Amino acid sequence: MNYEEAMNFIQNTNKFGSVLGLDNIRELLERLGNPQDQLRVVHIAGTNGKGSTLAFLAGIFRESGYRAGRYVSPASFSYEERFRINEENISKKDLCFYMEKIKNVAEEMVKDGLSHPTMFEIETALSFLYFLDKKVDVVLLETGMGGRLDATNVVKKPIATVIASIGMDHMQFLGDTLEKIASEKAGIIKEGCPVISYDNTKEVNEVIKNKAKQMHAKVTFVNSAGIRVLQESLNGESFSYRSSDGRWYEKIEIPLLGRHQINNAALALETLNVIKNYYCISDFQTEDGMRKTIWRGRIEILEREPMVICDGAHNPDGAKSLLSFLQNNFTNQRLIYIMGVLSDKDYEQMVQILAPAADKIYTVAPDNPRALSSRELCNCISKYHQNVEERQRLAECLSEVRQKAEKDDVIIICGTLSFQNEL
Repeated sequence: MNYEEAMNFIQNTNKFGSVLGLDNIRELLERLGNPQDQLRVVHIAGTNGKGSTLAFLAGIFRESGYRAGRYVSPASFSYEERFRINEENISKKDLCFYMEKIKNVAEEMVKDGLSHPTMFEIETALSFLYFLDKKVDVVLLETGMGGRLDATNVVKKPIATVIASIGMDHMQFLGDTLEKIASEKAGIIKEGCPVISYDNTKEVNEVIKNKAKQMHAKVTFVNSAGIRVLQESLNGESFSYRSSDGRWYEKIEIPLLGRHQINNAALALETLNVIKNYYCISDFQTEDGMRKTIWRGRIEILEREPMVICDGAHNPDGAKSLLSFLQNNFTNQRLIYIMGVLSDKDYEQMVQILAPAADKIYTVAPDNPRALSSRELCNCISKYHQNVEERQRLAECLSEVRQKAEKDDVIIICGTLSFQNEL
């Protein structure tokens, strides 16, 4: 199988849709030798921040000399980005090798009267095979949309389960209240396996506590009261942190921007504290890994005069975090949005949150089959902001806006992660 054939195979599996349930992925992995049972896994779920939390952990493992496999979906810049060891994507050669192996097994399953694995099930299985063969020291495993019925939830005994920030997203699948969504996310909690959680709302925290108690799992929450912000700037953040067990981290510097990233970094520190018996990681390596963390497309500054920022926030909580950053850093400056969204997101609430702060908004359609048209988004925004214009594609719109902008203006590209590969 060559690369084109591999891509055609995985794209063709789109027709099998998204299936909630674990029977099919378990059958697929059984036929592949259950590679997931031979890996040391940190499993993370959440609405926002799970990718950033894993990025912080990956940075720390990398600087400590460990090989960290990271599986994320969807990818922002290339297909191969889904499967990474430290900061290196899977090679096309390896991708083709594992894709062919899984294709053969998938065809056998169909011959036996079983369902063909979905795209996400195939990619999840591929990540396990790849990371096992490459002998990684830890797998940082990110759920897809949910938790309880997510294909990644076949891992029986992770060394830790992590719950990041929980908000309203994918309500058609996960439920229409925070408690229902939290219950689905908390479905990754396993018998006796430690749980580390973001400090969510009281109601969400209660759901996580109850699930952990049911599974006889010790739960540790981020100590929000122990966070002391030392500096917030356009070059990064720094903070000190007193962990839940009283340990002090005096000065942690992170390159990711926004107050919410400090909370995600604290979640990573708590996770590291829980799994420390498995690894030898010094305070210096922890600080160095945090400082060198790479996670593109999250309040990322692309240019400085005029300022061009790209952020992949795609739900109301993400929009609130972006707005908070803009208000804290750009008082008395014109904010110009280039906004595009996916049609299955709660984009109207995002618009209500972000629009009032803008001086001008342009709408474009992301390069994604689920994209909302620029016309429909423009019509939506016009209910909340009068200075809005429709354009077609991001690149042309950004070029136009750059030419019109003053050097002190701030251009914000936002609304979806789908923009990342268009920049």
